[in-house]
Amino acid sequence: MTEERIVIVGASLAGLRGAEALRSAGFQGNLTLVGDEKNLPYDRPPLSKHLLTGKIPASLPALPNPVSLNAEWHLGVVATGLDTKNRTVELANGDRLPFDQLLITTGTRARSWSNPSEAALDGVFLIRNFEDAVKLREKLATKPQRVVIIGGGFIGCEVASCCCELGLPVTLIQRGALLVHALGKAIGDIVAEMQREAGVDLRLGVSVSKIESNSQGQVERVHLSDGTVIDTDLVVVALGAVRNVEWLQESGLAVSQRGVRCDQFCRVLDPSGAVVEGIFVAGDVAQWPHPLYGNRVIAIEHWGNAVVQAQTAAHNMVAKTAETMRVHDHLPDFWSSQFGVNIKLIGLPETADQLVFTQGLAKDRKFIAAYGEAGRTIAVVSFNSARWLPAYRKEINKPFPPMQGALEQSNCSPIAPEFASSHQT
Repeated sequence: MTEERIVIVGASLAGLRGAEALRSAGFQGNLTLVGDEKNLPYDRPPLSKHLLTGKIPASLPALPNPVSLNAEWHLGVVATGLDTKNRTVELANGDRLPFDQLLITTGTRARSWSNPSEAALDGVFLIRNFEDAVKLREKLATKPQRVVIIGGGFIGCEVASCCCELGLPVTLIQRGALLVHALGKAIGDIVAEMQREAGVDLRLGVSVSKIESNSQGQVERVHLSDGTVIDTDLVVVALGAVRNVEWLQESGLAVSQRGVRCDQFCRVLDPSGAVVEGIFVAGDVAQWPHPLYGNRVIAIEHWGNAVVQAQTAAHNMVAKTAETMRVHDHLPDFWSSQFGVNIKLIGLPETADQLVFTQGLAKDRKFIAAYGEAGRTIAVVSFNSARWLPAYRKEINKPFPPMQGALEQSNCSPIAPEFASSHQT
C-alpha cells in the first residue's frame, strides 16, 4: 500500500473526511486531493445561517482536521475528465493525475438563475461558496431597500430568517408550497406561518418572470407571473443544487443529473450496473441503494451523510477482502435553524402517505411529527424538540405511528403529508 496512489476529486467535507479515514485506516501511499476552490475545506452550513447575520466572523468556518494527511493538494483547479482505461484524472490546467484508486466527492453547486444576463446583474446573488456568502453579508450590511429571495427550500428560508433578524424587509417567492420537497406541504405550511408572523412577505404559487435592472446594470425590480412587480435592489437565488458531474460525462461511469451511481459499498457502477474496480463515490454527488428503504436508490445533500459515506468508502478502499467491506446504511439526518426554531429531520419522508403529530403542538412550534408509509415509520421531524429524537431514531422501519403513549402525546389523527408529487413546485 506504500506505493499505491489514491486521488480524491472534491476537496470539501466528504473529500476531507475520506482522506482522514484513509490515513486512519493505515493507508500509507500517495494521497492527492483536487478542489475547484482555492480554500482548504471549510464548513458550509454556517454560510446561510450565522455568517450572514454577523454572529460569526467573516472568516472561513474551518473544519477540524485532527489527522496529519501528508497529502498533495491541487486547489483552485477543476477536474475536466476521467480516463478510466489509463487511470488518470484530467485537470483544467492540463495536468493528468495517475491513480490506482479514485474517490469522487465533487458534491453540488448552487443552481444559477435561468437567464444568464439577469443572473449577471449587480445585486443578484447565489450562496455557492464562502466568497459568495461574504459578499452577500456585506450587501446586507448596507441596508438594502428590500431583499427578494427566489426559492422556498431550506436555504431560501434560512436567508429570509437572517434578513428578519437584521431588520430588513424581505419577500420570499416560491412557485408551490414552502419546503414541499423536503417536509411536505403539511409541515411546510407551519414554516410559512412562522415566516408571515416574522414579517416575511411570502408569495406562494407564483414565480419570477423577469429580473429588471436600471441603466447602470443594478437590480431595480422583479416581475412575477401573476403580473405584480416588486421594487428591490437585492435578489438572492435559492433554487436548489446541481450535482457536479459534467467532468464525468465521457468517463463510461453511470452518471446522470442525480449523481454518480454506486452500490451499497460506495463502488461506482458502469451503465450496465457492473462495478468499476477501484473507483468509489461519496457525499452529495452519490446515488446509492439504501437498505432501510427497500434498496431504493437515493441521493441526498446532508452533512452527516457526507461524513459517514466518505468514511465508509475509505474503509472499503483499503479493505483486504469483500467480507470486510461495509454497507453504507447511514440513516439520513438534517437540521435547520430559522425564525427562532430548530428543525431536525431523521429519515427519508418524501414517500410518506401519513403524518402524525406524536408529541407537542404545531401551534406552539414545539412538536414531534412522524411520517409513515404502508404502516411503517420512515422519518421523524422535530421543531424545538430535538431531545426526543434519539428515542425516535430507533423507531424508523418499525410500525406506524411510533411511540404510542409518549409523554406530551398529541391526540392528532394521521393526516396527509402532501409532498411535491401532488403539488406544483
